[in-house]
Amino acid sequence: MKIALLGTRGIPASYGGFETCAEELGARLVERGHAVTVYCRSHHITYTKPRYRGMRLVRLPTIPNKYLDTLTHALISSVHALTQDYDVVLMFIAGNSPVSFLPRLVGQKVALNVDGLDWKRRKWPPLAKKYIQFAEWLATKLPNVVVTDSRRVQEYYRERFHAETKYIAYGADVLPLPPGEFLKQYGLEPHKYVLFVGRLVPENCPHHLVAAFDQIDTDMRCVIVGDAPYAADYIQQLKASAGPRVIFTGYLYGEGYQELSSHAFAFVETSEVGGTHPAVLEAMAFGNVVVVNDTRENLETIGDAGLHYAGSEGAAPLARVLQELIDHPEMAEEYRCRAKERVREHFTWDAVTDEYEALFERMTKK
Repeated sequence: MKIALLGTRGIPASYGGFETCAEELGARLVERGHAVTVYCRSHHITYTKPRYRGMRLVRLPTIPNKYLDTLTHALISSVHALTQDYDVVLMFIAGNSPVSFLPRLVGQKVALNVDGLDWKRRKWPPLAKKYIQFAEWLATKLPNVVVTDSRRVQEYYRERFHAETKYIAYGADVLPLPPGEFLKQYGLEPHKYVLFVGRLVPENCPHHLVAAFDQIDTDMRCVIVGDAPYAADYIQQLKASAGPRVIFTGYLYGEGYQELSSHAFAFVETSEVGGTHPAVLEAMAFGNVVVVNDTRENLETIGDAGLHYAGSEGAAPLARVLQELIDHPEMAEEYRCRAKERVREHFTWDAVTDEYEALFERMTKK
């Protein structure tokens, strides 16, 4: 099949979960004999070669603006796709649904992975929230198939729009690295720090962890990996409130991310919104004990292989959970084993690729 992946920033992945999904899924589809094209935002992807891991890259411009970046690029990419004779177009993000009908005009099949309930994010003003909710409704009307990587989000679409979606999990195959230059750079020792990875925005609640660390009796460090392009005031406040044991690394990808993730004592996911968080699955695959904000989506992800805290209460319950882990390292070791086993059973990229490949084959036979 000729398959296009669009709606992300592009590959090589250097930002978030959908970029990683495009890279890992696309590369495996190529290995299975399919021709895969990934659309990239020219202002974001600096990789200059025409192919990456067997995938063709198409770089197109967009409007680099918080509100227009994603949809504008999806529109331009969809128009380009009209001339490419694709069998299937896989789009990402519910907000791109208004343009998901375009490839269908020339007989191409369209699947749209809607992600989590993005309108819940605090960064969006009321009008943007209304647009995203409208786009969710359009997602049930314009593409051929709607895909979600969360059973909770699948339930939401069923209850709100009476629409059935296809559940396909997110993958989490990772390569642990030995201690090296990045631990040394930040003055860290294996299993002597607690790790957060994500965008530093209010709805991801890293302030829960920063505040909780002031309440914990430990000599461990707290490492905050991430940044955000439109949250300068919040990040400034976050850093100002952090104690001396908290380290901010900024963005960290590739070997740096892998090395720090391979040796954390615990990984904390504080986000209060979203579907399946890729960073949680990858932390579990690295063999970390994970502690999550007790949203339904997060609890679905970890099953009985992680711990949770009352996110609505903020830092205090998180501090209690972390203190218990620190005081009982044997409990942490048990949850590390559970986490790795859960990922092996439910969240491998090969299994994810099996599901997408079967879906695309069914779509093209209709």
